[in-house]
Amino acid sequence: MAFNTGTALLDAIVLSVVSLDREGTYGYKITQDVRLVMEVSESTLYPVLRRLQKDGALETYDKEFNGRNRRYYKITSNGMIILDRYRREWIGYRDSINSILLGEKND
Repeated sequence: MAFNTGTALLDAIVLSVVSLDREGTYGYKITQDVRLVMEVSESTLYPVLRRLQKDGALETYDKEFNGRNRRYYKITSNGMIILDRYRREWIGYRDSINSILLGEKND
């Protein structure tokens, strides 16, 4: 069984993956890294990358690789602010879910 994930969670995961490399990373690698934690297709991921870029959370640059250009995505300072907010919200959400599903009490 897979849990349905919303836009905010996918955005948070993508921003987190991109933030791991200071120089940025390319789309296929982002897809592979995201797939470690959730099922996502490239056709789903690329619109997310474009939207995050449009919103100022990511910037892009092209770099030659094996005779062709590869587009790299790099998190912006605004993207880091957004990611930090997602991380804080995730902790509260996770704790609420754990309290119900696992019977854990939050102190």
